This record gives sequence, C-alpha cells and structure tokens, in this order.
Amino acid sequence: MGESIIRTYGLWKRYEVQGHDGAAIRGVDLDIQRGQIVVLFGKSGSGKTTYLNLIAGLDMPTKGRIEIDGQDLAVLGEAGRTLLRRNKLGFVFQFFNLLPTLTALENVYLALELTGVADAKPALETLALVDLRGKENRYPHELSGGEQQRVAIARALVKKPSIILADEPTGNLDSATGTQILALLVETCRAAGTTLIMVSHALNTCEYADRILRMTDGRIVEVSTCEALAH
Repeated sequence: MGESIIRTYGLWKRYEVQGHDGAAIRGVDLDIQRGQIVVLFGKSGSGKTTYLNLIAGLDMPTKGRIEIDGQDLAVLGEAGRTLLRRNKLGFVFQFFNLLPTLTALENVYLALELTGVADAKPALETLALVDLRGKENRYPHELSGGEQQRVAIARALVKKPSIILADEPTGNLDSATGTQILALLVETCRAAGTTLIMVSHALNTCEYADRILRMTDGRIVEVSTCEALAH
C-alpha cells in the first residue's frame, strides 16, 4: 500500500429538510492513496458533490472525521481549511467558473497569486501544458467550451496541488471534447503525481481510473471493473 492522502472515518452528513431528516452521507470510510486516480459514480442526488465538499472542507460533517494529508479538517479550523484549499487543493467544475473579465492567463495566474507567488511564468507554462499556447490573452467568451475547461484545468494545476477535485469536469462538453479533456486531466495528474478525484456520471470515465467507486444513497461501494459498473 502507498501513502494515504485522503481518509474519511465514519462520515455522516445530515440535512434538515422541512422537518424531514435527510442524510446525504451515511457512515463513509474511505482511504485514498497519494497519486491515485479515483472516479466516484452515482445518480444525481446520491451524495457525490456533498462528499467532495466535505473533503474540500467547504462543508463540515455531522459526524465522523476527515484527514487530508494527515491533517484533521476539524482541528484546522476555518482559517486552516482556507489555507489548505488555497495551497493543496485544485478544483475543476462542470461550468468552468472562470472570471469573465479576466483573460485565460489572468484566470490561471490568480490561483497562483493567492498562494503568494508573484511570477506569471508558471501560469504561462501551465497553459502551454494544456495546449493553449497563443490563447493566453483571450477572454473566456472568446474560447470554446473545451478551451475554457482547459483553462480551468490549468488553473487547478498551476499551484501544483496534492489533490484535484473535479465535479463532472466533462458534463458541459460534447462527448469528443469531453474525452479529450478527460485524457488531458488524467495525463497531467499522473505526470505530476497528483491525486485526482472525479465525480462523474459519464461511464467512459471509469476507463481512466485506478479505482472506481459508486455512491448510492450516501454510501460508497468499490467496484472492480467498468463492466461491473454498467450492471
């Protein structure tokens, strides 16, 4: 076994919905190793995004413990969790979440600036890495969906995070572009030794994964193969 980078112990998240007690996450124990590519499948509303938000420290569990790189998120406190997100976590979303008034380069550089780096060179290099050389000064509206998602991947990668959390990264793209983006994301994470957790409902995503997890009603089960997932 390698070294653990994400561990969750007996994780529960409950929401009060109109007097009805809804548990989004039900007692999840999970151990993810450094550098693993993990895909988390599940129907809409199964708790996938809630689980990502808990790992990111954007939401706190009702019960249980989360350790990121050996640090207990509850012990870190709000300021510590913000620093962890800024320095160790990269995020890729379905809807790109680029700032429309900033160029591709500025969007990527901003993530770097927040970590205290005053040099734009890594931002330029990361854009080249995702095949956007020559498009650094374009604004999001001047880029295709696939190019916008490449900018978003560059933004996540530029600070060399230990972990990238990707929530439906190909959900807003046509299937050919989606496959390209998926291959790019996995390839760059493997090359950098970055742990990648992708939430998806696109079945072909499982072909890129070291581990396939399925979430049903707030519980996570490990699936051995892509074929087993389809059944």
